[in-house]
Amino acid sequence: MPVELGPRLDDLSRCVHCGLCLQSCPTYVETGLETESPRGRLYLMRARAEGRIRATPSFLQHMELCLVCRNCEAVCPSGVPYGRIMEAERAQLLAQKRGVPWQRGLRLLVFRGLLPHPGRLRLLAGLLRLYQRSGLQRLVRRSGLLRLLPRAVVQMESLLPPAAGGFLVAPRGVQPFPETALTTVALLSGCVMPYLYPEVHEATLRVLARNGYRVEVSPGQGCCGALHLHSGEREEARRLARRNIDAFLVAEPGAIVTNAAGCGASMKEYTGLLQDDPAYADKARRFSSLVRDITELLAMQPLQGRLGPLPIRVTYQDSCHLAHAQRIRQAPRELLRAVPGLELVEMRTPDACCGSAGVYNITQREMAQRLLVGKMQEVAAARAEVVVTANPGCMLQLAAGLRQAGLPGRVAHVVEVLDWAYGAAEARPAG
Repeated sequence: MPVELGPRLDDLSRCVHCGLCLQSCPTYVETGLETESPRGRLYLMRARAEGRIRATPSFLQHMELCLVCRNCEAVCPSGVPYGRIMEAERAQLLAQKRGVPWQRGLRLLVFRGLLPHPGRLRLLAGLLRLYQRSGLQRLVRRSGLLRLLPRAVVQMESLLPPAAGGFLVAPRGVQPFPETALTTVALLSGCVMPYLYPEVHEATLRVLARNGYRVEVSPGQGCCGALHLHSGEREEARRLARRNIDAFLVAEPGAIVTNAAGCGASMKEYTGLLQDDPAYADKARRFSSLVRDITELLAMQPLQGRLGPLPIRVTYQDSCHLAHAQRIRQAPRELLRAVPGLELVEMRTPDACCGSAGVYNITQREMAQRLLVGKMQEVAAARAEVVVTANPGCMLQLAAGLRQAGLPGRVAHVVEVLDWAYGAAEARPAG
């Protein structure tokens, strides 16, 4: 892997130290430390780039504790591209083999050994389903055996959602569609969603069809590389980006749709990732211009068909990479408010990170847990029956939070709620 040069100095110099980012940074709010703020981290990165400090263990911890939630970008008056800067810094640190050994090993296992390989993911998902459905999970938890395992393994086990009824590995070819189909869209199957939340894919296919979209699931697609980018694995992210560009563009879709906010944010930024690749720069621009989050696409026109009443109270958690990276805040809320009988109750800080952030809730468990506890306090205050969000990592974290806090209710994706409403309309005669 070629050595990355780290953040560009012109990016770093755009920070004017105004401090408007401080109260939007989850780690600064929790610690009150300047070094755990965007402004503080930018100062440290610039000092290292200029040779004034070295990558000490303390420096590395400040970089690792960043969630890369990009909330700071949304409030920065100077337009500091903080996400791009942090990704470049982590890429350089990774190239120099800096960091905690077990964390580097975990990322190597997940980012290179699992996510790019659908066959391995499917095998692992099958084993995990057997672990849960056979009763082995209950036995292991009751026996205390988990106490003998590394903390990272215990944390991953605690995040497991209930085993899915089946895996929706998106089939090849065109899905059934209405006679009034407006346009053909291509759906990102992704690496995690088909196995952890196949019901979200199923709901996505049904809701798109009800709204007149013909859905193509491109063969040859795979992991989008979002988690790789956030952790500094830029070359692997580029390889995955090229694979997806080739897989999707051949069908010339009207849009490329994703129901995972983190994936959408990264795919919209393939342009910057491949800007120096003469063979893919133009194709990356074309690809990125087509990417749409499912909520973004559906909110572009009035929902088609009849929505049945859902007399439920919900609260919405902004997925960081939907709200802060893609700047999509109103579309999910507009869709939820379109459902008859649904009551949307806002949390105090719905756009504050829940602590998931890729593998952050495993590598930085203490801070992730602090953020999750605060989030659950807001959920409890909202007295919601359903916590709605738009990203699988958020769904995992929020569901774990509900279990830990002993709160009633469940977690759902925005598109699932719409699917329930369409189902309610079918179950209830019109008129």
